[in-house]
Amino acid sequence: MLKPKVSQSFKQFLAPALAAVGDAGQLLLEQYKTFDRRKSKLKSKHEIVTAADVLSEKIILAQLKKKFPDHSFLSEEAGANKKSSDYLWILDPLDGTTNFSIHDPLWAISLALVYQGQPVLGVVNAPALGEIYTAVSGGGAFLNKRPIKISHFNKTKAINAFCSGYGPTDIRRGLRYYAAAKEKGLDCRSLGSAALELCYIAAGRVESLVITGTRAWDVAAGVVILEEAGGRATDFFDQHWRLTDKDIAASNGKLHPEILKIIQNSGVHL
Repeated sequence: MLKPKVSQSFKQFLAPALAAVGDAGQLLLEQYKTFDRRKSKLKSKHEIVTAADVLSEKIILAQLKKKFPDHSFLSEEAGANKKSSDYLWILDPLDGTTNFSIHDPLWAISLALVYQGQPVLGVVNAPALGEIYTAVSGGGAFLNKRPIKISHFNKTKAINAFCSGYGPTDIRRGLRYYAAAKEKGLDCRSLGSAALELCYIAAGRVESLVITGTRAWDVAAGVVILEEAGGRATDFFDQHWRLTDKDIAASNGKLHPEILKIIQNSGVHL
């Protein structure tokens, strides 16, 4: 599916998005400094949630719903509202909760705006790093207001990320990809925040990311930022990534054929 044409009107949403994630980011940063991981709660067998996730979500949703009462919303903890709109905000109020809980700075707030099914705006705020990534469709990608671009490293110099969802099948497929990538000589590691891993590709710090079993709130904002920086995001069959896709392959473009080949040859796509 083709990306939507640039619309000047999408830019009007950037300032309120930044304000909301900025306020939530300040709260999260204060809690991060003194967080005791004994306060974490299990949300599922492999996933935790903290009070910080919920507070961040409340701050952002309250601001955006007040400003855009007719828009739809989808958030990791609160789920979806019942409104029907061309505009859909997708939020992960704390991507990388485990990192947050152990005082690892690789965590972020991820907020995307979708118009008629296509992501058109992305904001990823990493308060502990002092980094805010932004992009509006057709307007380029930025880190702290400075333009960013993908790298052009190939297999020999590439740094590659991977992660998996929490279902048994997704975990097995993720491990299969990791093993196959390592056997092919790719440096492959998991940073613990899909939103930041996508932004790291956009900023030229990392060359690829493969996720088995992702969810829209994990990656929607990062996909906008990545693509505006010149990167690619597809499913495992080289089709442009869509909100409904359960898997994602993202890269600087140069490495894309290599990671898709590993995915196909190792059966990760099945």
